[in-house]
Amino acid sequence: MARTRVALFVTCLVDLFRPSVGFAAVKLLEEAGCEVVVPAAQTCCGQPAYNQGARTETLELARQTIETFAGFDYVIVPSGSCAGMLRKHYTTLFSPDDPLFAEADHLASRIFELVSFLTDILGLTQVEGQLQAKATYHDSCSGLRELDIKEQPRKLLAGIEGLRLIEMEDSEVCCGFGGTFCVKYPDISTKMVSDKACHIEDTGADLLLAGDLGCLFNMAGRLKRQGSKVMVRHVAEVLAGDLDTPPIGDASLDGYSEHRD
Repeated sequence: MARTRVALFVTCLVDLFRPSVGFAAVKLLEEAGCEVVVPAAQTCCGQPAYNQGARTETLELARQTIETFAGFDYVIVPSGSCAGMLRKHYTTLFSPDDPLFAEADHLASRIFELVSFLTDILGLTQVEGQLQAKATYHDSCSGLRELDIKEQPRKLLAGIEGLRLIEMEDSEVCCGFGGTFCVKYPDISTKMVSDKACHIEDTGADLLLAGDLGCLFNMAGRLKRQGSKVMVRHVAEVLAGDLDTPPIGDASLDGYSEHRD
């Protein structure tokens, strides 16, 4: 029986700043029985340009992406934000009579965020793993509101032996990153991420998890500036058992033994 052939849309942040997330995604997909391809021609999904109203640049990136990811059963993205752009917004770039409209629509139907694909499409209910830690989970805006990602990561995390998940207050509230929002409105963004950091600390968790690197970088930066000992990781790294890569914002991995009981 032929294996499901999927392409990994790596995303800019994963490619440039946190490749361990990409390797974790490949591991999870291959262990779930997929044949994984990482097309070398992929670039940005176009979301930053789209959010700035740069339509010409967005169209150019969209055309390249549609061509690059043609022919795969599914296209998997370790980011709710980029997956949301590809799935929800590409078709708005083309008029219905444009041949690329149908191609964009076909691509959108095959786009899935990593954890939702593992659970909702492949039917995965558990991953094997062990981690003695207390964790809290931040629901990123695009994943939650555009792709209905809420219970999927929690379902898989619940199967990791020794990991205790503690819900933070306002887990569904924006962390203040919002792509260029944090640049345009730095004061508002700082207040939002500061509130988020307080909620994270209040849980007593050792570990903060989420599915979007932009959010994770934003929260890790604020936690670090406040002297927090909370470690920050992408959920894929924990599900794949990658604890050798230093946490986001840390220069070295000291382990969980230093953190609160």
